Amino acid sequence: MKFSVWPNSERAWDEVRDLASAIERDGWDGLWYADHYMPNTADDATARGDLHECVAVLSALAAVTRRIRLGSLVTPTTMNHPALIANRAATIDRISNGRFVLGMGAGWQVNEHRAFGIDLFEPAARVDRFAEAIEIVSGMLSGDTTTFAGRHFTVTDAPCDPKPVQDPLPILVGTGSPRMLRLTARFASEWNTWGAPEAAAPVVERLRVACEKEGRDPSTVRRSVQALFFLVDDDKAAADLRAVVPADRSVVGGPAAIIDALGRYRDLGFDEVCFPDFTLGGSVAERADAYARITAEVLPAFRG
Repeated sequence: MKFSVWPNSERAWDEVRDLASAIERDGWDGLWYADHYMPNTADDATARGDLHECVAVLSALAAVTRRIRLGSLVTPTTMNHPALIANRAATIDRISNGRFVLGMGAGWQVNEHRAFGIDLFEPAARVDRFAEAIEIVSGMLSGDTTTFAGRHFTVTDAPCDPKPVQDPLPILVGTGSPRMLRLTARFASEWNTWGAPEAAAPVVERLRVACEKEGRDPSTVRRSVQALFFLVDDDKAAADLRAVVPADRSVVGGPAAIIDALGRYRDLGFDEVCFPDFTLGGSVAERADAYARITAEVLPAFRG
């Protein structure tokens, strides 16, 4: 099983760069970065706050790392034209010498769409738009030119040169809905979901069903998952925390509890587990220490 990190987009560039260097040194496998333009809010109000742009950060990380995979988690097709998505992905793959994963999604964050005047669309139309976009992107990354005429997007003899190093460049879709899972089975090589093991299990089953409907072997889809990992050593503190955090998205406890959860992810067929830093400390030093502890006390249980 592979392991990756996910720094919050609010982190300073120096922290993200240093984290990438540390995980590359310590044997981690990848780094994911969210593609948003402002912090999310519970009431969908516009929010201020530093939030670094995904493509720029991943391009910079591609230039200063040598081994780890780098990916967007995920680029919304509401806010990004598919021709731009394809060309950006190919360029980052070139900079990284074949280490980029293009994560794509239909879009969801209300406040950034509202603030920038970009239509989020109703759910059905949003997925319609995504379906057109992923087909265009897939064609542009692999074919000489792409022509497509749809309701939302039209491209004519559209090139994407130079082509990515990887053939094919991996496309990842982050989703759990039945229709999006069908599109994942049709166009993507990787799939991502949120959730603690017990919450992720039924979504894995829905992916299997979607693959069967599309005539695809489910084992050919690489699977990744992330949760809110709370590294808490004290049993009482862990129990108190479990009572207030979202149970379906959280893994709470010391190294042994996290190892147990990772084993259940493995049994469900997940190939990769991502550790977001959102719950790993309020300071640079605390987050660095948490990742160091996971490196030393958790990951060895899964290294052959």
